[in-house]
Amino acid sequence: MARSPRDVMVSGEWYSCLDDAYEEMRRAARRACHQHRLMDPDARGACAPMLSDLVTIGRDCWIEAPFHCSYGINLTLGDRVYLNAGCVVLDSAPVRIGAGSMLGPGVHIYCADHHRDAEKRRAGIERALPVTVGADVWIGGGAILLPGVTVGDGAIIAAGAVVSRDVAAGSRVAGIPARGL
Repeated sequence: MARSPRDVMVSGEWYSCLDDAYEEMRRAARRACHQHRLMDPDARGACAPMLSDLVTIGRDCWIEAPFHCSYGINLTLGDRVYLNAGCVVLDSAPVRIGAGSMLGPGVHIYCADHHRDAEKRRAGIERALPVTVGADVWIGGGAILLPGVTVGDGAIIAAGAVVSRDVAAGSRVAGIPARGL
């Protein structure tokens, strides 16, 4: 039985992100993020309706505008998650952010791992590695989480850190690459 483009994308296998099916999914996410950015600032609710149709959102979440996600369909927010302005989630693989977690302004989460061979990169060959953020995590502004990392419950990631390896629950990391404090 043929797998859907989404199933291939989240499988961790190499695929071409230039396929028309992926472009249509990205187009839907761009429209939803655009609608979210233009939403009345006094409106109640975490995000614009088109965005909440894509992203799985828990209770009492808040996503400040502007916000960008590449697909939205692979992003899950637990209850009471807060994403400050300018967050970017490139969710070609599942991205799960646990309850009570807070992301500072300009936090970026990347799942796409582009091929090392230049010809394959030009052909759009990539794989997608999931990113998991536990409950009650605080990620400082401008931090970047790279493909495949897991951040444990209660961890703190300093502003501007680049997280390239898993972060243990309850720990604090800072720097480029992020290291324990």
